[in-house]
Amino acid sequence: MTISKFDICNKALVLVGANTISSFSQNTTESIVANQLYETTLEDLLTKCRWRFASKQAQLSKNSSNPDARYESSYALPTDAIIIHTVTVGDQVIVYDRYEQNLFTDTTSSDTVIADYTFQPSESVFPPYFTKALVFELASLFAGAIARNDQLSVLYAQQARSQLQSAKAIDSQAQTTRRVDVDRFRNVRNRTALNDITATTPS
Repeated sequence: MTISKFDICNKALVLVGANTISSFSQNTTESIVANQLYETTLEDLLTKCRWRFASKQAQLSKNSSNPDARYESSYALPTDAIIIHTVTVGDQVIVYDRYEQNLFTDTTSSDTVIADYTFQPSESVFPPYFTKALVFELASLFAGAIARNDQLSVLYAQQARSQLQSAKAIDSQAQTTRRVDVDRFRNVRNRTALNDITATTPS
């Protein structure tokens, strides 16, 4: 069954005893409040974990000019990027800085730069554990803004926190192959650094 943003809002509205909606443009308190809170609440929840279903990779396009002389290169970030998790050349994790929708780093013109990031997917692909967490988050807000019930707001906030922890645990089981490769690279690099330190330490 395909789920929409209105289905999610309606689940939360029902929890607080409010009327359901069919759009964000209705002239009702429920529609106005849901319109104001839905997108920001969703984006906030997406930033609380490296959700596997909301993860994406993209090859970055190099900017024609570099506005920051501290770095060798600058790249345009994907327009749908919410949080950048790692940036790699090959399987090597590289250091970078982000300013607005640009990424700055020290690479050469021949390097292929890949960003792993969180984006906002369609509600139709939200797994049930994430949808449930989002519903409780919205219900907590709707309880205060619509139902004017502080106790109910606190109750759903607690349930939202509990469901978030459960959702993180379930989502973490869906490891990606690329993440395993990057972790292996980090382990090799750490062992190499340790060996170098040991070799140069006086006996």
